[in-house]
Amino acid sequence: MRENEQARLERANILLKEKLLSRLPQPGRFPTEIEGLMIARRHDAKELENCVYNPLVVVVVQGSKRSVIGSEEFRYGENHCLVIGVDMPSANHVITASPEKPFLAVTLDLDKYLITQLAAQTLPPPRSENKSLKGVAVTEVDPDLMDAFLRLVELLDKPEQIPVLASMIVREIHYRLLIGPQGERLRMVNTLGTQSNQIARILTWLRDNYKEPLQVDELARKANMATSTFHRRFRELTTISPLQFQKCLRLYEAQRMMLVENEDASVAAMAVGYESPTQFSREYKRMFGEPPYRHVNRLR
Repeated sequence: MRENEQARLERANILLKEKLLSRLPQPGRFPTEIEGLMIARRHDAKELENCVYNPLVVVVVQGSKRSVIGSEEFRYGENHCLVIGVDMPSANHVITASPEKPFLAVTLDLDKYLITQLAAQTLPPPRSENKSLKGVAVTEVDPDLMDAFLRLVELLDKPEQIPVLASMIVREIHYRLLIGPQGERLRMVNTLGTQSNQIARILTWLRDNYKEPLQVDELARKANMATSTFHRRFRELTTISPLQFQKCLRLYEAQRMMLVENEDASVAAMAVGYESPTQFSREYKRMFGEPPYRHVNRLR
């Protein structure tokens, strides 16, 4: 990055940091008046979160974070962004944060229809030598992208302008992602008719129907692929198998029910699709290292 671009990036980072600190006096992750825009502040470097990400971009403004998405680990910090092009389960924790210097981040949901529309209007970036692009990646934020996020957050101070200007800036952010290092990845999963797009659609279906018994042959038919091709493409995009994907969805939701809704482990197990509490406990311990009751009590 050239010196003047680095200066622009640092200036935008400082201004965005000031805006977030003024809007976030307390730690937490909060929605905003702009649809799809979330802002976050964390003080505890040990806070663990399991969730299922929809397609989104996360820009870290201060601090650093670790995410395990699929079978891959990502570490990203200030002036880096995490781009997730498909629905994916994720285990995350902030690794650099304190009350004096909190972790700060901005998250924007990605609109697949907007990506498809913009992709048809813009030239694709140079093709990567990697023929098998995954659905998740981390990259540095360029000054133009940081500036767009700054303007979007600044718009929160002018709510009367949000109905007109927010959609313009959101569109710009999508465009800048498409012409940047993540462009090929986003095009790949949002171009109708491609195998990557078919897998992305299956991931969304699995997210909405994780309680149903897993029938891989039926999923392959939905994706219009041979079962062996489906398995290969699924793993290329997500780094895990369909069974592992469903298992993450079920266990994360069961954990949420036990933590947030105070449900018993057996009730949570049945609610997410397990027929056997014993199998649920075994798979829960394999993923989280402890039986459900002990693990949930410790998290509380």
